[in-house]
Amino acid sequence: MPARTPDPTRPAAMRPALTQEVIDLYDRYTHAPLDRRDFLRRLAMIAGSVAAAQALLPLLENNYARAATVAEDDPRLATETVTIATAHGDLSLYVVRPAGAGALPAVVVVHENRGLNPHTRDIARRLALESYIAIAPDFLSLGGGATPADEDRARAMIGALDAGQVRDAAVAALAYGRGGRPDTTGRTAITGFCWGGRVANDAAVADAALDAAVPFYGSQPPAAAASQVRARLLLHYAGEDQRINAGIRDWTEALAAAGVAYEMHMYEDAQHAFMNDTNAARYNADAAALAWQRTIAFLDSALKG
Repeated sequence: MPARTPDPTRPAAMRPALTQEVIDLYDRYTHAPLDRRDFLRRLAMIAGSVAAAQALLPLLENNYARAATVAEDDPRLATETVTIATAHGDLSLYVVRPAGAGALPAVVVVHENRGLNPHTRDIARRLALESYIAIAPDFLSLGGGATPADEDRARAMIGALDAGQVRDAAVAALAYGRGGRPDTTGRTAITGFCWGGRVANDAAVADAALDAAVPFYGSQPPAAAASQVRARLLLHYAGEDQRINAGIRDWTEALAAAGVAYEMHMYEDAQHAFMNDTNAARYNADAAALAWQRTIAFLDSALKG
């Protein structure tokens, strides 16, 4: 994956410190019921002033102007948006494949808790360039909606989704990748990031036909569910992610006891969402490059071997 250097809006000497306390506060804001006014008030207290807090925001928030590692109109790729029916309503899928290629394995790409944004679409295009059919659902399209531009609204909409319906929709997207298209080999995998990492874990439990799953810093299902997993797993975690990492031991011990084939990698000093190169505070170029390399090698082994 191409490495990307963070692009802060002002020289480092002019910016307040981007401390772990600041990053943890932003994590609580994006994953817990902390409204924006309260978040900004607490950020100003940590940073020392309202002006200092405002200077930190460009580093903490995603900058989608930097999302296109692979251009949307890259001539090497063919893209389309399709809609499939699920038990809980129609689901919109952003589908990318190498132009002119024959039958390929399919990989479902599950977005973070901000919905199907430009960053996730770019991840799908990167995967397609690795000779996969990448299928990126917009889970906020269930019931006729779509991912809004307002990230606070998108997070609230994600929080209102029923986890069981999301799991079923993910399985439906995988079934589409196996048999709903004439250009797939029938081999499927799922990967997901943050909220999408948990969806990938849940799909691995629910879909006995799944070949492989690659959750990035996703929370874990109940340990008792490990016996239902039939897919190979590649688990990526960030060293500075206590909230998610608290469940690792129980989950991996249960996977081992159930005989599930899995690999687990911990990226020390990396933040939650270290793959997101539109976020200067969290992106870790070294960890992201290594995780991507491992992911492609794993998918090639599981789906093309």
